[in-house]
Amino acid sequence: MLKFKPIISLLAAFLLIFLAACSGGGGGGNGDTGGQQQGESASPSADGKSSSGGAVDTSKFVKISYVVLGNKPTNGQFEKVLAEVNKIMKEKINAELEWKWVEWADWQTKYNLLLASGEPVDLITIGTDWLDTWGNAQRGAFMNLDELLPVYAPETWKSIPEEDWNESKYNGKIVLIPENDYTQWVNHGFFYRGDWAKEAGITEPIKDWEGIGQYLQYVKDNKPDVIPWDAAAQTSTFGGYFNSYTDELELPISTGYLPVFAAKSYDERYTAVSPVFEDTFLNYAKLMKEWGDKGFWREDVLNNKNDARAALRAGLSGMDQHHTQTFSGLRVQMDKDQPGSELQMFPFSRTRGNLLELSITHGGTSVGAHSKNPERALMAYDLIRNDEQIYHLINYGIEGVQYEIKDGKRVQPAGYDEAQHGFYSDFWGGRVDKFEIPSANSWDQIEETLYAEYDKVKKPYPYGQFVFDKTPVDAELTAITQVTGELGPAIGYGKAGDPVKAVEEFRSKLKTAGVDKVLAELQRQLDEFKKKMEGQ
Repeated sequence: MLKFKPIISLLAAFLLIFLAACSGGGGGGNGDTGGQQQGESASPSADGKSSSGGAVDTSKFVKISYVVLGNKPTNGQFEKVLAEVNKIMKEKINAELEWKWVEWADWQTKYNLLLASGEPVDLITIGTDWLDTWGNAQRGAFMNLDELLPVYAPETWKSIPEEDWNESKYNGKIVLIPENDYTQWVNHGFFYRGDWAKEAGITEPIKDWEGIGQYLQYVKDNKPDVIPWDAAAQTSTFGGYFNSYTDELELPISTGYLPVFAAKSYDERYTAVSPVFEDTFLNYAKLMKEWGDKGFWREDVLNNKNDARAALRAGLSGMDQHHTQTFSGLRVQMDKDQPGSELQMFPFSRTRGNLLELSITHGGTSVGAHSKNPERALMAYDLIRNDEQIYHLINYGIEGVQYEIKDGKRVQPAGYDEAQHGFYSDFWGGRVDKFEIPSANSWDQIEETLYAEYDKVKKPYPYGQFVFDKTPVDAELTAITQVTGELGPAIGYGKAGDPVKAVEEFRSKLKTAGVDKVLAELQRQLDEFKKKMEGQ
C-alpha cells in the first residue's frame, strides 16, 4: 500500500488547486460574482488585503451612485458640497459620488420601479418599515454583503454588533447596513399653534383627536384668512388614528396608502389583525367626513399640491403632520416666522401610551444587486459613516457657508440666506451620534418635554428580525395596495360620500383582492417567528 502514497498525495494536490481555482475571487453580489469581475485587481481576504497580501487595488477610477429620497435642491449648494466630498473620495479611494434623487411626487412607485428596472444602482437608502425593503430583498434587489463588508467597509463592520447585523439579514444573508448608532424619534403626530390653542381655551397639551378637532374648529371660526389644515391627500393619517385608539402595532408590511395589517397589541404581538375591518376604521372614516364637511381643509384636497408646512410657517394654515424630529426643528423656525406661535405637538401615541422604539433599520443603506462596483461603493460608504470631515460635509454642508460652531452648536453664519445658502442631502442611510453636532435650530426643550414623555411609555421594537415572505401572496398584496391607493385618500379626507357605504365598498374590494389569504399567511409566519424568538 505504501507505494501508492506519492500518487495519492499528488492527486490531493491537484484537487486542492482545482478547488482553489473554482472558488474564485472574494466578495460578490449574489454569490456568483467575484471581486476581480467587479473591477478590483485581486481577491480580498478577511483582513482587507488582497489575496497576495497587498492593499485593495483602487487604481481604476469609478463613479458611485447613491440613491436618496427627497426633492433635488435647486440653489447649487449641494453640488458645491459634493465637489468637496469628492476631492477627499478621489484622494482616498479614487472614486467620486453621484447623488440620485427619488423625488417625493409618487415616490413609492418610483423607488420600487428603480429597483425593479435592473439599473446598476450602487448605494441606495432603505427602510424596512416604510420603503418595503424586505419585499425588494425578496425580489432580489439587493446584494449579499456578507463577504464584502469585512473587507471593503471594515470600520463599519467592526462598529456594528452581531445582534444588529442579525436584524439586517434576509434569508440568513446581510442585505443592508443599519442606521443603528443614531438617536431619533420618528413617531408621528399633529403640529398645532400653541397660541391659537390657548385662544380656544385649550390650556393643556392636546391628548386626542377630539382635542385636535376642537382646535381646528376654533381656527375655522376665528381665522378667516387661514385654512385650518392645508392638507394634501397624499398624506395618510389612519396609521396615526389606530395608534391613538387601539393597542395595535403596525407591522413592517407595506400595503401602500394605508396599513391594512397590524399586530393585536404588544402583549399579543404575534397575533395578526386587520384594523380596516374593525370599528376603528369606520370611526376614522366618519370623523374625517365630519372634518371635511366642516371645512378643516380645502374642498379640492384630493388634488391639493400645496406645501402644508410652508403654509403653516407663513401663517396661512393652523396645522401640519409629521414626526418628532421634524417638530424639533420646525418649532424653532416657527418661533422666528410666527413669533409667539409656541408650536406644539400631539404625538398620536399620547392617547394610549402606545409607542414602540424605532427600528434600527428604519434607515440604512443597501448595495443594488446590479452594482458594477460594489467594492468601491462600500469603501465610499465606510468613509461617509466613519470619516468625520466627509460626514460633516454630507450632513451639514461647508463650515463658514452653511454653518458655524458656537458654544458647541451649529449656527447660521452672518449673512446666511436660506434661498441662497440652504443645503440638505437627505442622507438617512448611516448617521451616527458620535459625529453629530447639535443644532441651534433644534428646540432646546425637546428632551425635557417630548423625549421624557416617550421614555415613560416606550416599548422595545419587536419586529427587527421579522421578514415577511411575500411569495405565497404577492399577487394579493399587489391588489390590496391598488385598492388602498384608489379608495384610501377619498375615505381619509371625507370625499367618498357616505362613510358607512364607502367603508363597506373598501372592505369588499379588499376581500376580492385576497385580504383573508394574506392575513392567514401573515399569521402563519408570525407563528413561526414566535417560535424563533422564544427559542433564542
